Amino acid sequence: MLHFIFKPMNDDEARTIAAWHYEPPYDFYDMNKDLEDLKELLDACKRTDAYFSVINENDELIGFFTFSPQPEQNLLEIELGLRPDLTGKGLGSAFLEAGLTFARDAFAPASFALSVATFNKRAIRTYLHAGFRPRDIFMQQTNGSQFEFLRMIRTG
Repeated sequence: MLHFIFKPMNDDEARTIAAWHYEPPYDFYDMNKDLEDLKELLDACKRTDAYFSVINENDELIGFFTFSPQPEQNLLEIELGLRPDLTGKGLGSAFLEAGLTFARDAFAPASFALSVATFNKRAIRTYLHAGFRPRDIFMQQTNGSQFEFLRMIRTG
């Protein structure tokens, strides 16, 4: 059984995550591809109460979550990242469920929302399997260009 430990992200963990590099086409998610996202990740003040490192039972950094409450909608916006060498190995569902469980306890939202690049079929399958449903598709400026994203919602 996998154990996921959530803790507020520290500077060393943020720098480690900033250096992660994914294989194409997932290198789209490399933090250095979007300087605004990178700057936020490395800013301890902006990370406070929003960025959480995920550590395994061997005290290894294996991923992260960000949580952005949207109180007017009783919704919690989440972002997540799994360490590049762990992607595509069947860990995504357990990692996601651990994050949702942590978020339910910490934030008690009525529902969760996330956005994913539409090319990322692997992640979309994981989110659908976890009960997220497509809400809409939108274009977003990131990594120096416009990209298509799918917004997904899960109740409870």
